[in-house]
Amino acid sequence: MLQKGNKLYSIFNNKCPRCHEGDFFKYKASFNLKKVTSLHENCSHCNLKYMMEPSFFFGAMYVNYALAVLLFVSVFIISKVFLQQDILTSFIAVIVVSLLLTPFTLRLSRIIWINLFVNYNNKIENLKDE
Repeated sequence: MLQKGNKLYSIFNNKCPRCHEGDFFKYKASFNLKKVTSLHENCSHCNLKYMMEPSFFFGAMYVNYALAVLLFVSVFIISKVFLQQDILTSFIAVIVVSLLLTPFTLRLSRIIWINLFVNYNNKIENLKDE
């Protein structure tokens, strides 16, 4: 399921969506908000330009919104229904979890967004080998 050529491979390994070789983000993981969404200009393997047009990643805000809503609802249901917490405690849990996972959701939304527009191309890998 997570083999090269699958979009999930690119998303979960933070790899270039076209060649699945080059790193997408400059830093592996960081809680520094200046570094968390820092991208390479181009893929080091296939030279894909990640910022395809000005403000390309503004659309990733919609993906991030969907991820945040999914996260909020999930944490609230787990806290309220399964752990039997009161409303205030459930909302505090939502706030704490969302603050802790914000860097992760920001990165995830960007890599999902670019994978919506760029497909895997194994011909690039074959050209590099020749």
